[in-house]
Amino acid sequence: MSAAVAIVMPQGLSGLAQRAAGQGWLKWAIAITASFAAILEVIDVSIVNVALPYMQGNLGATLSEIGWVSTGYSIANVIVIPLSAWLGLYFGKKRYFIFSLVAFTLASILCGMATSLSTLIIGRVIQGLGGGGLLAKAQALMFETFPREEQAKASTVFTLGIIAGPAIGPALGGYLTDNFGWRWIFFINVPLGILAVFLSSTFLVPDEPDTRKSNTVDWMGILFLAIGLGSLQTVLEQGQQDDWFSSVFIQRMALLSVAGMALFIWQELRIEYPAVDLRVLRYRSLTAGSLISLVVGMGLYGTIFVIPVFTQTVLQFTATKTGLLLVPGAIASAVATFALAPLSKILSPRMLITTGCLITIGLMLSLTHINPDTGSENLYWPMIWRGFGTVLMFLPLSLATLGPLPKADIASGSGFFSLTRQLGGSIGIAAITALVAKQEFVHRSQIIYHISDTNPAYQDRLSSNTSLFNIFSGDTVGVQNQALSLLDKSVNFQASLLSYRDVFYFVALVFILTLPLIFLLGKATKPGAPAKT
Repeated sequence: MSAAVAIVMPQGLSGLAQRAAGQGWLKWAIAITASFAAILEVIDVSIVNVALPYMQGNLGATLSEIGWVSTGYSIANVIVIPLSAWLGLYFGKKRYFIFSLVAFTLASILCGMATSLSTLIIGRVIQGLGGGGLLAKAQALMFETFPREEQAKASTVFTLGIIAGPAIGPALGGYLTDNFGWRWIFFINVPLGILAVFLSSTFLVPDEPDTRKSNTVDWMGILFLAIGLGSLQTVLEQGQQDDWFSSVFIQRMALLSVAGMALFIWQELRIEYPAVDLRVLRYRSLTAGSLISLVVGMGLYGTIFVIPVFTQTVLQFTATKTGLLLVPGAIASAVATFALAPLSKILSPRMLITTGCLITIGLMLSLTHINPDTGSENLYWPMIWRGFGTVLMFLPLSLATLGPLPKADIASGSGFFSLTRQLGGSIGIAAITALVAKQEFVHRSQIIYHISDTNPAYQDRLSSNTSLFNIFSGDTVGVQNQALSLLDKSVNFQASLLSYRDVFYFVALVFILTLPLIFLLGKATKPGAPAKT
């Protein structure tokens, strides 16, 4: 009996699910349901970023305060993701999945109706707790529902949402914010969340009774995990705003992170029924794949973060125009995802992942040629190539990492794999933000060093600016100040442009250094073959 037939045996399926099982498409209904729920979570990570300035003005918050709208969500998210396997086992996979969807949807309503910053942050934390239970469980459902020979096809549906989501988020967020207001980036989740709850209730296989391994709850492990990951995420999200380790708060969070994670690892390895089963790292595919996933997370979320920031702050694009810039990349991801399923039968995962890395390296190096005349037409093709490159990395990496795992360990492995991708994104965004700020200061200092009265180019530019303003004013001092101010803006623009060029070099270098890790994945596991330990 195949794994695909096994899902029709449990009692308690809905009438529509029984009909789907009889006609052989229940597994695909489960795949679409799980992917749809995961897309909701992934889009919500990026959809908020473009609306933060509008929230700040509407709620009367400072820049550092409004940053907690994203930070609160991320902290809750990374804490729940590794716990999702245990929570699903303890409460039942279907029950926990539906509960996460309901919590996510209700929190979206709370966020949309928030009239104060504190209410909005509380709503985002609840949203993060619900969303964290969706991503890892959705991926685990894929690998648990489909037999190994069909996992590539099923993962195509899941991968499409995970990769396209970060690109769709800013476009959708920009459109809703510009035309309807920032509250609609949350209200739009309500009908979609209700639909996801209906699909999950209808098609997911009912939980087996008495699935708990133990009635004992690893409270200490959960506490240490919350302290460790929560503090680490706080450092990554707030470090740049607080000037990193010059801030006492960031220093304390860093110490708490190290202490919390050390105690967490010690706790989980010493008890019989841990909240997070770290023993799954004995599988070589999961260990190597999770390390690579950190870098893929940087590439997936880091580039999606840096391009909109660059276009809005340097090129002065609107939120909508910036979002539309990312759409071709999302379309390219969709095309590449469906094209990759047959290719994965011919080419090894290592070859596909390597190709994806090389494409990403190439497009990052192409972006280093940005200049003051760069426009949206110069960025479409890099975004399209990014879409292809990310798919070539993500889908084969998921298959090579989780495919060889025994079915009993897929949920735990999926949680850990999803966590590394999420943390990789946070690390990438934090590193890119810090690098932009540092290099902008360095380049500004270098440019100013060459500005002096003895420099003919400086004299020509100053004279040109002065002549321009003399047309509109006869105030000699005022004209001189305006000419110098315009020159200062030009210096800042050039420094900013050069700092983003350095960021693209940095991302390319990270992917170059990652290439040797691909060989640790080993060869693809044949269907039905046992996992390598």
